[in-house]
Amino acid sequence: MKTPDSNYNLLAGLFTAMLLATGTTAWSAEASVALKDVFKEHFLVGTAVNRSMVTGSAGFRRTAEQSAKDVALLKQQFNQITAENDTKWQHIHPREGADGYEFGPTDALVSFGLSNNMQVVGHTLVWHSQTPNWVFAGTNPPPPSATNAAPVAAANTNAPGTNRFGRGGFGGGFGRYTGPRASRDELLRRMRDHIHTVVGRYKGRIKVWDVVNEALADGPGTNILRNSLWLEIIGPDFIAKAFQYAHEADPAAILRYNDYGLENPAKRKKLITLIKSLQQQKVPVQAIGSQAHVNVLTSFETMDKALTEIATLGLPIHITELDVNSAAGGQRGFGADISANPSATQGGLVSDADKKLADAYVGIFRAFLKHRDSVKVVTFWGANDANSWRANGKPLLFDGNSQPKPAFDAVIAEAKKASAAD
Repeated sequence: MKTPDSNYNLLAGLFTAMLLATGTTAWSAEASVALKDVFKEHFLVGTAVNRSMVTGSAGFRRTAEQSAKDVALLKQQFNQITAENDTKWQHIHPREGADGYEFGPTDALVSFGLSNNMQVVGHTLVWHSQTPNWVFAGTNPPPPSATNAAPVAAANTNAPGTNRFGRGGFGGGFGRYTGPRASRDELLRRMRDHIHTVVGRYKGRIKVWDVVNEALADGPGTNILRNSLWLEIIGPDFIAKAFQYAHEADPAAILRYNDYGLENPAKRKKLITLIKSLQQQKVPVQAIGSQAHVNVLTSFETMDKALTEIATLGLPIHITELDVNSAAGGQRGFGADISANPSATQGGLVSDADKKLADAYVGIFRAFLKHRDSVKVVTFWGANDANSWRANGKPLLFDGNSQPKPAFDAVIAEAKKASAAD
Protein backbone atom coordinates (compact mmCIF):
# COMPACT_ATOMS: atom_id res chain seq x y z
CA MET A 1 0.00 0.00 0.00
CA LYS A 2 1.42 3.39 -0.99
CA THR A 3 1.76 6.07 1.68
CA PRO A 4 -0.19 9.32 1.08
CA ASP A 5 2.05 12.23 0.07
CA SER A 6 1.61 14.18 3.32
CA ASN A 7 2.64 11.23 5.49
CA TYR A 8 5.37 10.35 3.01
CA ASN A 9 6.93 13.81 3.23
CA LEU A 10 6.69 13.79 7.03
CA LEU A 11 8.40 10.41 7.30
CA ALA A 12 11.10 11.43 4.83
CA GLY A 13 11.78 14.61 6.78
CA LEU A 14 11.94 12.77 10.10
CA PHE A 15 14.31 10.20 8.63
CA THR A 16 16.63 12.87 7.28
CA ALA A 17 16.56 14.71 10.62
CA MET A 18 17.49 11.49 12.44
CA LEU A 19 20.45 10.95 10.12
CA LEU A 20 21.70 14.47 10.65
CA ALA A 21 21.19 14.36 14.42
CA THR A 22 23.14 11.13 14.85
CA GLY A 23 26.14 12.46 12.97
CA THR A 24 28.93 10.69 11.10
CA THR A 25 28.82 7.42 13.02
CA ALA A 26 25.27 6.64 11.97
CA TRP A 27 25.63 7.21 8.28
CA SER A 28 29.15 5.94 7.62
CA ALA A 29 27.82 2.42 8.21
CA GLU A 30 25.80 2.74 5.01
CA ALA A 31 28.94 2.95 2.87
CA SER A 32 28.73 -0.77 2.16
CA VAL A 33 25.38 -0.23 0.41
CA ALA A 34 25.71 0.45 -3.31
CA LEU A 35 23.55 2.78 -5.34
CA LYS A 36 23.79 0.45 -8.32
CA ASP A 37 22.35 -2.38 -6.22
CA VAL A 38 19.46 -0.60 -4.54
CA PHE A 39 18.26 0.87 -7.85
CA LYS A 40 19.03 -2.15 -10.03
CA GLU A 41 15.33 -2.90 -10.62
CA HIS A 42 14.70 0.68 -11.71
CA PHE A 43 17.60 2.29 -13.59
CA LEU A 44 21.35 2.32 -14.05
CA VAL A 45 23.31 4.60 -11.73
CA GLY A 46 26.36 6.19 -13.32
CA THR A 47 28.94 8.89 -12.87
CA ALA A 48 31.21 11.06 -14.94
CA VAL A 49 34.84 10.03 -14.68
CA ASN A 50 38.09 11.81 -15.37
CA ARG A 51 41.20 10.40 -16.96
CA SER A 52 43.04 9.64 -13.72
CA MET A 53 40.17 7.47 -12.46
CA VAL A 54 40.26 5.10 -15.42
CA THR A 55 44.04 5.01 -15.79
CA GLY A 56 44.85 4.61 -12.09
CA SER A 57 47.17 7.62 -12.05
CA ALA A 58 47.20 10.49 -9.57
CA GLY A 59 44.90 13.27 -10.70
CA PHE A 60 45.27 17.04 -10.64
CA ARG A 61 45.41 18.03 -6.95
CA ARG A 62 44.54 14.45 -5.97
CA THR A 63 47.17 12.34 -4.25
CA ALA A 64 47.71 8.72 -5.23
CA GLU A 65 45.85 7.69 -2.07
CA GLN A 66 42.90 9.96 -2.84
CA SER A 67 42.78 8.74 -6.44
CA ALA A 68 42.75 5.15 -5.21
CA LYS A 69 39.75 5.98 -3.01
CA ASP A 70 38.04 7.60 -5.99
CA VAL A 71 38.49 4.43 -8.03
CA ALA A 72 37.30 2.20 -5.18
CA LEU A 73 34.17 4.34 -4.79
CA LEU A 74 33.57 4.23 -8.54
CA LYS A 75 33.74 0.44 -8.64
CA GLN A 76 31.59 0.00 -5.54
CA GLN A 77 28.75 2.38 -6.32
CA PHE A 78 28.23 2.73 -10.08
CA ASN A 79 27.41 0.55 -13.10
CA GLN A 80 27.74 3.19 -15.82
CA ILE A 81 30.46 5.71 -16.65
CA THR A 82 30.59 8.80 -18.86
CA ALA A 83 33.79 10.43 -20.07
CA GLU A 84 33.68 13.92 -18.60
CA ASN A 85 36.13 15.23 -21.20
CA ASP A 86 38.00 12.67 -23.24
CA THR A 87 35.38 11.98 -25.91
CA LYS A 88 34.78 15.68 -26.57
CA TRP A 89 36.08 16.83 -29.95
CA GLN A 90 38.85 19.02 -28.51
CA HIS A 91 40.34 16.06 -26.66
CA ILE A 92 39.80 13.14 -29.00
CA HIS A 93 40.36 14.97 -32.32
CA PRO A 94 42.46 18.06 -31.58
CA ARG A 95 44.18 18.24 -34.98
CA GLU A 96 42.82 18.11 -38.51
CA GLY A 97 43.07 14.94 -40.55
CA ALA A 98 43.08 11.20 -40.01
CA ASP A 99 46.26 11.42 -37.93
CA GLY A 100 44.83 14.12 -35.68
CA TYR A 101 43.06 11.80 -33.25
CA GLU A 102 44.10 11.01 -29.67
CA PHE A 103 42.37 7.72 -28.85
CA GLY A 104 44.48 6.63 -25.88
CA PRO A 105 42.39 8.14 -23.06
CA THR A 106 39.09 6.92 -24.53
CA ASP A 107 40.58 3.47 -25.14
CA ALA A 108 41.43 3.43 -21.41
CA LEU A 109 37.90 4.57 -20.50
CA VAL A 110 36.31 1.79 -22.55
CA SER A 111 38.69 -0.83 -21.23
CA PHE A 112 38.01 0.20 -17.62
CA GLY A 113 34.27 0.21 -18.13
CA LEU A 114 34.06 -3.15 -19.84
CA SER A 115 36.42 -4.83 -17.38
CA ASN A 116 34.22 -3.61 -14.50
CA ASN A 117 30.86 -4.50 -16.12
CA MET A 118 29.89 -0.87 -16.59
CA GLN A 119 27.93 0.63 -19.45
CA VAL A 120 30.11 3.21 -21.23
CA VAL A 121 28.72 6.53 -22.51
CA GLY A 122 30.37 8.87 -25.02
CA HIS A 123 30.00 12.61 -24.38
CA THR A 124 29.74 14.42 -26.80
CA LEU A 125 29.92 14.42 -30.62
CA VAL A 126 28.58 17.86 -31.61
CA TRP A 127 28.70 20.80 -29.22
CA HIS A 128 29.18 24.53 -29.53
CA SER A 129 32.01 24.37 -26.99
CA GLN A 130 35.30 22.47 -26.75
CA THR A 131 35.50 22.13 -30.51
CA PRO A 132 38.86 23.06 -32.10
CA ASN A 133 39.04 26.11 -34.32
CA TRP A 134 40.18 24.07 -37.32
CA VAL A 135 36.76 22.39 -37.48
CA PHE A 136 35.12 25.68 -38.48
CA ALA A 137 38.01 27.22 -40.42
CA GLY A 138 37.91 27.72 -44.19
CA THR A 139 38.14 30.38 -46.87
CA ASN A 140 34.72 32.03 -46.65
CA PRO A 141 34.77 35.47 -45.03
CA PRO A 142 32.82 35.55 -41.76
CA PRO A 143 29.91 37.97 -41.40
CA PRO A 144 30.82 41.41 -39.98
CA SER A 145 29.05 40.62 -36.73
CA ALA A 146 31.45 37.71 -36.18
CA THR A 147 34.67 39.61 -36.92
CA ASN A 148 33.65 42.49 -34.67
CA ALA A 149 32.60 40.31 -31.75
CA ALA A 150 34.75 40.29 -28.67
CA PRO A 151 36.30 36.87 -28.09
CA VAL A 152 34.76 34.82 -25.30
CA ALA A 153 37.30 33.92 -22.66
CA ALA A 154 37.78 30.19 -22.25
CA ALA A 155 38.13 28.56 -18.88
CA ASN A 156 41.47 27.41 -17.49
CA THR A 157 41.92 23.88 -18.76
CA ASN A 158 44.10 23.04 -15.78
CA ALA A 159 41.45 24.02 -13.26
CA PRO A 160 40.66 21.35 -10.65
CA GLY A 161 37.43 19.45 -10.49
CA THR A 162 35.78 20.80 -13.63
CA ASN A 163 34.32 18.80 -16.44
CA ARG A 164 33.45 21.83 -18.57
CA PHE A 165 36.79 23.22 -19.63
CA GLY A 166 36.32 26.10 -22.05
CA ARG A 167 32.50 26.08 -22.05
CA GLY A 168 31.50 28.87 -24.39
CA GLY A 169 34.84 28.73 -26.23
CA PHE A 170 35.78 26.93 -29.40
CA GLY A 171 39.03 25.28 -28.50
CA GLY A 172 42.61 26.24 -27.87
CA GLY A 173 41.66 28.68 -25.12
CA PHE A 174 41.11 31.52 -27.63
CA GLY A 175 37.36 31.94 -27.42
CA ARG A 176 34.82 31.82 -30.22
CA TYR A 177 36.39 31.34 -33.63
CA THR A 178 36.01 34.51 -35.73
CA GLY A 179 38.22 33.80 -38.75
CA PRO A 180 37.41 32.68 -42.31
CA ARG A 181 34.85 29.91 -42.27
CA ALA A 182 34.32 26.52 -43.81
CA SER A 183 31.46 26.08 -46.24
CA ARG A 184 28.37 24.09 -45.33
CA ASP A 185 29.63 21.10 -47.32
CA GLU A 186 33.11 21.28 -45.74
CA LEU A 187 31.71 21.38 -42.22
CA LEU A 188 29.27 18.56 -42.89
CA ARG A 189 32.11 16.45 -44.28
CA ARG A 190 34.23 17.11 -41.19
CA MET A 191 31.29 16.27 -38.95
CA ARG A 192 30.59 13.03 -40.81
CA ASP A 193 34.24 11.95 -40.85
CA HIS A 194 34.63 12.69 -37.15
CA ILE A 195 31.44 10.88 -36.10
CA HIS A 196 32.05 7.89 -38.37
CA THR A 197 35.62 7.55 -37.08
CA VAL A 198 34.92 7.99 -33.37
CA VAL A 199 31.62 6.13 -33.10
CA GLY A 200 32.84 3.49 -35.51
CA ARG A 201 35.99 2.81 -33.49
CA TYR A 202 33.92 2.07 -30.36
CA LYS A 203 31.00 0.38 -32.09
CA GLY A 204 29.37 -2.12 -29.74
CA ARG A 205 31.48 -0.97 -26.78
CA ILE A 206 30.29 2.59 -26.16
CA LYS A 207 26.58 1.87 -25.90
CA VAL A 208 25.22 5.41 -25.61
CA TRP A 209 26.24 8.67 -27.27
CA ASP A 210 25.35 12.27 -26.54
CA VAL A 211 25.12 13.11 -30.23
CA VAL A 212 24.20 16.79 -29.95
CA ASN A 213 24.74 18.72 -26.75
CA GLU A 214 23.07 21.96 -25.65
CA ALA A 215 21.73 23.20 -28.98
CA LEU A 216 18.71 24.90 -27.39
CA ALA A 217 18.67 28.65 -26.84
CA ASP A 218 18.49 29.97 -23.29
CA GLY A 219 16.16 32.72 -22.20
CA PRO A 220 12.48 33.47 -22.83
CA GLY A 221 12.84 34.47 -26.50
CA THR A 222 11.27 32.72 -29.45
CA ASN A 223 14.50 31.29 -30.88
CA ILE A 224 14.54 27.53 -30.46
CA LEU A 225 18.22 26.98 -31.24
CA ARG A 226 21.35 28.52 -29.75
CA ASN A 227 23.31 30.77 -32.09
CA SER A 228 26.36 28.56 -32.71
CA LEU A 229 28.80 28.13 -35.56
CA TRP A 230 27.15 24.80 -36.35
CA LEU A 231 23.86 26.62 -36.86
CA GLU A 232 25.38 29.59 -38.69
CA ILE A 233 27.40 27.54 -41.19
CA ILE A 234 25.26 24.43 -41.74
CA GLY A 235 21.79 25.58 -40.74
CA PRO A 236 19.26 23.99 -38.37
CA ASP A 237 19.59 20.58 -40.01
CA PHE A 238 23.03 20.13 -38.41
CA ILE A 239 21.23 18.28 -35.62
CA ALA A 240 19.51 15.82 -37.95
CA LYS A 241 22.76 15.27 -39.86
CA ALA A 242 24.68 14.47 -36.67
CA PHE A 243 22.14 11.84 -35.65
CA GLN A 244 22.12 10.40 -39.17
CA TYR A 245 25.91 10.01 -39.18
CA ALA A 246 25.98 8.48 -35.68
CA HIS A 247 23.29 5.95 -36.60
CA GLU A 248 25.22 5.02 -39.73
CA ALA A 249 28.35 4.42 -37.65
CA ASP A 250 26.66 2.25 -35.01
CA PRO A 251 23.01 1.31 -35.67
CA ALA A 252 22.75 -0.38 -32.26
CA ALA A 253 23.94 2.57 -30.16
CA ILE A 254 21.45 4.61 -28.14
CA LEU A 255 21.61 8.16 -29.48
CA ARG A 256 20.72 11.01 -27.12
CA TYR A 257 19.94 14.67 -27.39
CA ASN A 258 21.37 16.25 -24.20
CA ASP A 259 20.67 19.63 -22.59
CA TYR A 260 20.53 21.51 -19.29
CA GLY A 261 17.87 23.61 -17.60
CA LEU A 262 14.96 21.39 -18.60
CA GLU A 263 13.46 22.01 -15.16
CA ASN A 264 12.66 25.46 -16.56
CA PRO A 265 9.26 25.40 -18.34
CA ALA A 266 10.37 27.73 -21.17
CA LYS A 267 13.49 25.68 -21.94
CA ARG A 268 11.47 22.48 -21.72
CA LYS A 269 8.93 23.83 -24.22
CA LYS A 270 11.77 24.45 -26.67
CA LEU A 271 13.04 20.90 -26.15
CA ILE A 272 9.64 19.42 -26.90
CA THR A 273 9.27 21.57 -30.02
CA LEU A 274 12.71 20.52 -31.28
CA ILE A 275 12.32 16.80 -30.61
CA LYS A 276 8.83 16.62 -32.12
CA SER A 277 10.19 18.25 -35.26
CA LEU A 278 13.03 15.73 -35.43
CA GLN A 279 10.63 12.85 -34.83
CA GLN A 280 8.44 14.05 -37.71
CA GLN A 281 11.55 13.91 -39.90
CA LYS A 282 12.31 10.36 -38.71
CA VAL A 283 15.62 11.47 -37.19
CA PRO A 284 16.95 8.65 -34.94
CA VAL A 285 16.83 10.46 -31.59
CA GLN A 286 16.46 7.54 -29.20
CA ALA A 287 16.66 9.13 -25.73
CA ILE A 288 16.47 12.50 -24.03
CA GLY A 289 19.36 13.51 -21.82
CA SER A 290 18.35 15.88 -19.04
CA GLN A 291 21.48 17.14 -17.33
CA ALA A 292 19.77 18.10 -14.05
CA HIS A 293 22.32 20.59 -12.71
CA VAL A 294 20.00 21.80 -9.97
CA ASN A 295 20.17 23.29 -6.47
CA VAL A 296 18.89 22.59 -2.97
CA LEU A 297 15.67 24.51 -3.63
CA THR A 298 14.66 21.93 -6.24
CA SER A 299 11.50 20.15 -5.13
CA PHE A 300 9.78 16.88 -5.97
CA GLU A 301 7.07 18.90 -7.68
CA THR A 302 9.55 20.69 -9.97
CA MET A 303 11.25 17.48 -11.05
CA ASP A 304 7.96 15.59 -11.33
CA LYS A 305 6.49 18.20 -13.67
CA ALA A 306 9.64 18.25 -15.82
CA LEU A 307 9.70 14.47 -16.19
CA THR A 308 5.96 14.30 -16.85
CA GLU A 309 6.24 16.71 -19.77
CA ILE A 310 9.44 15.23 -21.22
CA ALA A 311 7.86 11.77 -21.08
CA THR A 312 5.17 12.91 -23.53
CA LEU A 313 7.83 12.58 -26.24
CA GLY A 314 7.65 8.82 -25.81
CA LEU A 315 11.43 8.41 -25.45
CA PRO A 316 13.53 7.04 -22.59
CA ILE A 317 14.76 9.76 -20.24
CA HIS A 318 18.38 9.70 -19.11
CA ILE A 319 19.42 11.93 -16.23
CA THR A 320 22.90 12.67 -17.48
CA GLU A 321 24.78 15.13 -15.24
CA LEU A 322 23.04 15.22 -11.88
CA ASP A 323 24.34 17.43 -9.10
CA VAL A 324 22.62 19.58 -6.46
CA ASN A 325 24.41 22.84 -5.74
CA SER A 326 24.54 23.81 -2.06
CA ALA A 327 26.38 27.11 -2.56
CA ALA A 328 24.52 30.25 -1.56
CA GLY A 329 25.28 31.82 -4.95
CA GLY A 330 23.76 28.95 -6.89
CA GLN A 331 20.13 29.05 -5.75
CA ARG A 332 18.69 31.25 -8.51
CA GLY A 333 18.26 28.87 -11.41
CA PHE A 334 19.26 25.77 -13.35
CA GLY A 335 22.08 27.10 -15.53
CA ALA A 336 25.15 25.09 -16.48
CA ASP A 337 27.46 27.58 -18.14
CA ILE A 338 31.06 27.38 -16.96
CA SER A 339 31.41 31.17 -17.25
CA ALA A 340 28.76 31.55 -14.56
CA ASN A 341 30.22 28.85 -12.34
CA PRO A 342 32.30 31.14 -10.08
CA SER A 343 29.21 33.11 -9.09
CA ALA A 344 27.12 29.94 -8.81
CA THR A 345 29.53 28.45 -6.27
CA GLN A 346 30.38 31.57 -4.24
CA GLY A 347 29.12 32.85 -0.90
CA GLY A 348 29.79 29.69 1.05
CA LEU A 349 27.19 27.00 1.60
CA VAL A 350 23.57 27.66 2.41
CA SER A 351 22.63 27.38 6.06
CA ASP A 352 21.97 23.84 7.27
CA ALA A 353 23.44 22.63 3.99
CA ASP A 354 23.55 18.90 4.78
CA LYS A 355 19.87 18.77 5.66
CA LYS A 356 18.81 20.85 2.66
CA LEU A 357 20.94 18.73 0.33
CA ALA A 358 19.43 15.54 1.73
CA ASP A 359 15.89 16.89 1.48
CA ALA A 360 16.45 17.97 -2.13
CA TYR A 361 17.87 14.60 -3.13
CA VAL A 362 14.92 12.84 -1.49
CA GLY A 363 12.45 14.81 -3.59
CA ILE A 364 14.48 14.41 -6.77
CA PHE A 365 14.85 10.65 -6.41
CA ARG A 366 11.24 10.30 -5.40
CA ALA A 367 10.41 11.87 -8.79
CA PHE A 368 12.85 9.56 -10.60
CA LEU A 369 11.23 6.56 -8.97
CA LYS A 370 7.73 7.77 -9.77
CA HIS A 371 8.78 7.97 -13.43
CA ARG A 372 10.87 4.81 -13.45
CA ASP A 373 9.02 3.54 -16.52
CA SER A 374 10.60 6.46 -18.42
CA VAL A 375 13.81 7.14 -16.46
CA LYS A 376 16.35 4.51 -17.48
CA VAL A 377 19.62 6.09 -16.33
CA VAL A 378 20.66 8.42 -13.51
CA THR A 379 24.22 9.69 -13.89
CA PHE A 380 25.92 11.97 -11.37
CA TRP A 381 28.38 14.54 -12.70
CA GLY A 382 31.23 13.30 -10.55
CA ALA A 383 31.67 10.50 -8.06
CA ASN A 384 32.45 12.79 -5.12
CA ASP A 385 32.65 16.48 -4.24
CA ALA A 386 36.39 16.72 -4.92
CA ASN A 387 35.88 15.65 -8.53
CA SER A 388 32.89 17.92 -9.15
CA TRP A 389 32.98 20.93 -11.47
CA ARG A 390 31.07 22.64 -8.66
CA ALA A 391 33.28 21.40 -5.83
CA ASN A 392 32.65 24.52 -3.75
CA GLY A 393 28.93 23.79 -3.87
CA LYS A 394 29.39 20.28 -2.36
CA PRO A 395 26.74 18.94 -4.73
CA LEU A 396 27.16 15.16 -4.60
CA LEU A 397 26.39 12.23 -2.30
CA PHE A 398 30.01 11.63 -1.28
CA ASP A 399 32.44 14.14 0.21
CA GLY A 400 35.95 14.83 -1.05
CA ASN A 401 37.29 11.85 0.87
CA SER A 402 34.76 9.52 -0.79
CA GLN A 403 32.77 9.21 2.43
CA PRO A 404 28.96 9.11 2.22
CA LYS A 405 27.05 12.21 3.29
CA PRO A 406 23.59 12.29 4.91
CA ALA A 407 22.12 12.78 1.44
CA PHE A 408 23.47 9.38 0.44
CA ASP A 409 21.57 7.65 3.24
CA ALA A 410 18.43 9.61 2.39
CA VAL A 411 18.63 8.40 -1.22
CA ILE A 412 19.24 4.80 -0.12
CA ALA A 413 16.21 5.03 2.17
CA GLU A 414 14.12 6.35 -0.71
CA ALA A 415 15.10 3.34 -2.84
CA LYS A 416 14.17 0.93 -0.06
CA LYS A 417 10.79 2.58 0.42
CA ALA A 418 10.07 2.25 -3.28
CA SER A 419 11.03 -1.43 -3.24
CA ALA A 420 8.82 -2.08 -0.22
CA ALA A 421 5.88 -0.33 -1.89
CA ASP A 422 6.16 -2.30 -5.15
